[in-house]
Amino acid sequence: MAAAATFRWVLQLHRDVPRAARFYSEGLDFTVNVCTLRWAELQSGPLKLALMHSSSDIGSQKGYSSMLSFTVTDINISVTKLMALGAELDGPIKYEIHGKVAALRCIDGHMLGLHEPA
Repeated sequence: MAAAATFRWVLQLHRDVPRAARFYSEGLDFTVNVCTLRWAELQSGPLKLALMHSSSDIGSQKGYSSMLSFTVTDINISVTKLMALGAELDGPIKYEIHGKVAALRCIDGHMLGLHEPA
């Protein structure tokens, strides 16, 4: 019997891989397993995030094609840290019945969703 496929990583393209690795490690406490000018592998629990250098115009790809969602313990602290590292809020923090939610556009246009449970 053949083995089932296992998830390896999510890949994002970035102009500055070390800066993007710092964004995730300092902003969301990812562990950096490998980081070079062209490639980085980061980890948060079982999730692996790969960052690859791209010299193409990433700006034309700034849609919602890559959105990573994270549960955080304090959304205000997380938003403040991420904005200090170059993220921009995409609308206000919302107060839903299930908790607080926020969407941020990080460096190179990738989207992040944050959720602080109620």
